[in-house]
Amino acid sequence: EVATGMALNTYGTEVALVLLVGFVANLVIAKFTPFKAIFLTGQHFLYFACVLALVFIAVGLPMPVTIIGGGIVLGFCGAALPTLCQPFMNKITGSDNLAMGHFNCIGYAFSGYVGKLFAGSKEKSDSSNVNMPKFFELFRDFIFSVALFMVVLFYVAVIACVVNGHMDIVLEKAGNDIWFIYPFLQGLQFAAGMSVLIYGVRQFIAEITAAFVAISEKYIPNSKPAVDCPAIFPFAPTAVLIGFVGAFVGGLAAMAIMIACNSSVIMIPAAGICFFSGGTCGIFGNAYGGWKGALVGSFIVGMALTGLPLILYPAFAGLGISGASFPNVDYNIIGAFLNWILGIFA
Repeated sequence: EVATGMALNTYGTEVALVLLVGFVANLVIAKFTPFKAIFLTGQHFLYFACVLALVFIAVGLPMPVTIIGGGIVLGFCGAALPTLCQPFMNKITGSDNLAMGHFNCIGYAFSGYVGKLFAGSKEKSDSSNVNMPKFFELFRDFIFSVALFMVVLFYVAVIACVVNGHMDIVLEKAGNDIWFIYPFLQGLQFAAGMSVLIYGVRQFIAEITAAFVAISEKYIPNSKPAVDCPAIFPFAPTAVLIGFVGAFVGGLAAMAIMIACNSSVIMIPAAGICFFSGGTCGIFGNAYGGWKGALVGSFIVGMALTGLPLILYPAFAGLGISGASFPNVDYNIIGAFLNWILGIFA
């Protein structure tokens, strides 16, 4: 969101027009090609439009080429990339009604294939079937697990801030002198928001699949709505938490590697990205490989979420987009490949 905001401040016209052309191209490609996903996650379409516009601008291409070329690539990716995830989506949801509309599709498919490496132990290691001591049965409740984990995470951050002499920042964030209650409330608020998301998504899935029947039957035959990743959270809620932890640890590992290699830019894993993208990786890894697939798949993708942005960061920094970048795997793999191809011809 930060990198997108900086891009829109300077290149808002180009990004907006790439977004518009991309949505039209998505519909046309879904109509006339085997790629039938219609990408409905608007904010991710916007983020990818930023990435593509910046890549075209960075190599010095004129505005019309940026808009048309970027829009076509965006529309193609919106229709085609969810196809990589479709076999796993069918396994997770038990039907063929939904596609994955989140531009980390390469990462999700990769996590799914990593899960297949553990397929032999799936029944025993399924995240929903893991045997726990009686005390830990509470953790089978997804919202309780998220609340506890986030409270601990906020306390770690706040205590680290206090220990390092930044009590003024803690008091500013807390808004009062009772700073030690602040991380507890923040963790509970996060869990409350997640509960609203989870239970609301169940209704959303029922509504959108019914509403999409007319489009699929009359206008774009066999098309599927590609929806945001929380749509599949209710199918394996425990795997979401495992994936979050795996991706966050993987991101920290990638950051440690950057520090060890004396990288001039150090990417810090964002908890929000690790939760949504990492949690979804956990669900895909769990589909065939249980908790082992969820953990290993999300860990590797978590490293990619933090490490891959280094590829395009110099090009974006040259345009004034620095201090933040675009983390998801699709942005960086497609963007880096496109940057390389355009660099040859430009």
